[in-house]
Amino acid sequence: MPAVYAGHFSHVIWLHPMWAQQMREGKHHFLVGKDASTTTIRVTSTDHYFLSDGLYVPEDQLENHKPLQLDVIMVKPYKLCNSQEENDAVSSPKKPKLALEDVENTVSTNRDSYSDVLEKGTVTQKSGQTCLEPSFSCSSESQECHTTAGTGEILETLKKGDAFVLDIDLDFFSVKNPFKEMFTQEEYKILQELYQFKKPDANLTEEDLVDCVDTRIHQLEDLEATFADLCDGDDEDTVQRWASNPGMELLLPLVQSLKKRMEEPDYEMVHQAGLTCDYSELPHHVSTEQEIEYLIQSAYYLLKSLPKPTLVTIARSSLDDYCPSEQVDTIQEKVLNMLHTLYGSLDIHLAYSADSSSS
Repeated sequence: MPAVYAGHFSHVIWLHPMWAQQMREGKHHFLVGKDASTTTIRVTSTDHYFLSDGLYVPEDQLENHKPLQLDVIMVKPYKLCNSQEENDAVSSPKKPKLALEDVENTVSTNRDSYSDVLEKGTVTQKSGQTCLEPSFSCSSESQECHTTAGTGEILETLKKGDAFVLDIDLDFFSVKNPFKEMFTQEEYKILQELYQFKKPDANLTEEDLVDCVDTRIHQLEDLEATFADLCDGDDEDTVQRWASNPGMELLLPLVQSLKKRMEEPDYEMVHQAGLTCDYSELPHHVSTEQEIEYLIQSAYYLLKSLPKPTLVTIARSSLDDYCPSEQVDTIQEKVLNMLHTLYGSLDIHLAYSADSSSS
């Protein structure tokens, strides 16, 4: 969103695997601007993804707003029958190709500093990104809006722009919800109850949407204050005081369970985990080796039909454990091999490595 607000992009295409369903599929048109009352970046989209994060504001509340078209397309790999394509692809015993299912829209944000990377033209590795959804996105600098339903339309969209940035998250190929390992099933269920966001009814008025967002913001602020206080002390009186507030009754069994398992619960991490619980769970699909290979091939066949990107950025998503640590290096190697096959020699910068060097 900061890159859109800065005017770098007006069209984002988010390609997602079948198990990432955080946002409605299809095409979305909305504005990104600065909220006059808070000076923070907000949007006019009424998608549940933005409502649950408290990011929606009416258009008349935005300053210096920019238009954004956000397209969401599912990547569905399947086996190839064309022997010529098989011979031309990256090495693999069984080769799938890309099937794009047009649905409705979502936002993918490249979290790098575009003002810096647009000048470098390098393949950059980024670690520890805070993306809650896997993304494989093509971002066009075109100031026009176009629809995207498949490879052909993506190609037409990119032709009308001056350049595009390809942002690859490695957790697109295999993703884990780390909080399911961090908490017991019962604790995680309680977090889902405490932080739940009830999807509003369709066709709400602008006033109703504003009220919905205000209620959500207050809910999250109260929860943040609760766990911040518990960081300072989680004695029984403090917990009982917070648990007596409406909707906070489950806080008591949550804290009791945490204290049974650990001497000093990390309540800041508990809150961070809770923030991922709204109307749906985080994607969780640790892929098999074959599934990873199929998705690599899907990416290959898509990119093969598109022009060469101005810049490729790669987020490892490993420090936050969204991309399984035991798979991230293998996936990274496969992605770089794919890019090498497509584009030839690469100028690679491993920004996450202390002894960064080109290869």
